[in-house]
Amino acid sequence: MGNCGVGFAPCRPDERDMLVELMEGVEDIPEIVMTEGLPWNWETFPQYLDAIGSRKLDIDVAAQLPHSALRLYVMGERALRKEDARPEDLATMRALTTEAVRAGALGVTTSRNLMHRTQAGELAPSLFAEEQELLALAGGLKDAQTVVFQIIPDIVSDTASEFDIMRRLAQASGRPLSFSLMQMPTRDPAAWSDALRLLEEANADGLSMKAQVFPRPVGMLYGLNLSFHPFSLHPSYQAIADLSLPEKVAAMRDPAMRAKLLSEAPQDPNPVRMKIVHNTHAAYPMGEPPCYEPDLNDRIDRQAAARGLSFEEYVYDLLLEDEGQRLLFLPGANYRDGNLDAALTMAVHPQTILGLGDGGAHYGMICDASYPTFLLQRFVRDAPAGQAIGLAQAVASLSDAPARCVGLNDRGRIAVGYKADVNVIDLDRLQLHMPRVVRDLPAGGRRLQQQADGFVATLVAGVVTYRDGASTGELPGRLVRGGQLAPA
Repeated sequence: MGNCGVGFAPCRPDERDMLVELMEGVEDIPEIVMTEGLPWNWETFPQYLDAIGSRKLDIDVAAQLPHSALRLYVMGERALRKEDARPEDLATMRALTTEAVRAGALGVTTSRNLMHRTQAGELAPSLFAEEQELLALAGGLKDAQTVVFQIIPDIVSDTASEFDIMRRLAQASGRPLSFSLMQMPTRDPAAWSDALRLLEEANADGLSMKAQVFPRPVGMLYGLNLSFHPFSLHPSYQAIADLSLPEKVAAMRDPAMRAKLLSEAPQDPNPVRMKIVHNTHAAYPMGEPPCYEPDLNDRIDRQAAARGLSFEEYVYDLLLEDEGQRLLFLPGANYRDGNLDAALTMAVHPQTILGLGDGGAHYGMICDASYPTFLLQRFVRDAPAGQAIGLAQAVASLSDAPARCVGLNDRGRIAVGYKADVNVIDLDRLQLHMPRVVRDLPAGGRRLQQQADGFVATLVAGVVTYRDGASTGELPGRLVRGGQLAPA
């Protein structure tokens, strides 16, 4: 937890609303889920770890120190403005980073992604940080002499400059650094391949750096039951936004409402939200089973044009199919050329690790937690000639490699003395299903859930937690504090 520079600790009681607003905007988590679902029985990061450590879970968890929460804790409201940290702020951030790591944080995380904003459109606090502030975090890792630095760089704006900053952070911390890398649909088409070249050079120079990559399109989902769809920011839709799905469908089937929505345009002060809605023009209908590499001719705007309809007319009726449960899939990053070539190149590169799959965030927008199943299904079992990844290599890339990257050397492989975390998989039966909306969060909060066939059993610490996808009720998972040594 704590990726992307956002999280819930450290946090003073009078700052909770600001962190909740940030998480609501950046991670699409409903405010009520956080305010009613969290105990908020902590202030410092060590206290936060103690609160997590008291829980019993179905998997092990680890936490990272998020830069935005730390900046807000140290600087107060100054953290929300374009104001440099003062020398005393930097010293405090460095000391608190060391404190968090020694208490068990797995690392420190930050974001330089301009898409990371509050619900109102304000930039996340970490985006106001100059390099000297990032170096203070790196210094805290150096003082603790353990764990890792994770960063989301603005790699597409100026790849070389961002890489220079990351190199200096890795040098200053003396610790491994990982960063997010995707093939973006706009701007510099060579940014991702340039980043791989610079990554190779950094490792050749003795720096320990990895790129976190994703083995399929980084996708966004739209639907009447989700956070966004082509009409979600239209004034007339806002009047029915809080209705149940059947009530929304009934309202939108009214010819008068249809005419009104088709005549309006989206309105919102948050430019990120406006961009998300605008991007629906490049989305595709998602079916069962889900297709993550759709034919470019199936894009909704192209299908509309082929039928002599406007995009709005065509997608309006599409959204009402299946009683309003129809999902639209936007293959955003990693699908610029209409294929998975770039995603595969990044996935098998020796200096990358698989990651970036949002599972506990973006509840009504993204369901990327299924990428391990997709990798085994698409690139191991069903891969065409020239794209196959060996089974052993795929399993290692999903387990051993990420464990090593973050210093969890006690797990990730089947060997004497290692942690007995095992999936028993029937590869022939492996099949992903389309994501579905469930309401099992605190206060009835909504999230996307995706099921798969073929998982015979899941063991955590040698205890069977799931059989054929169904929970056994066992909760052997615990908080992991910091890096772990390999068995003797």
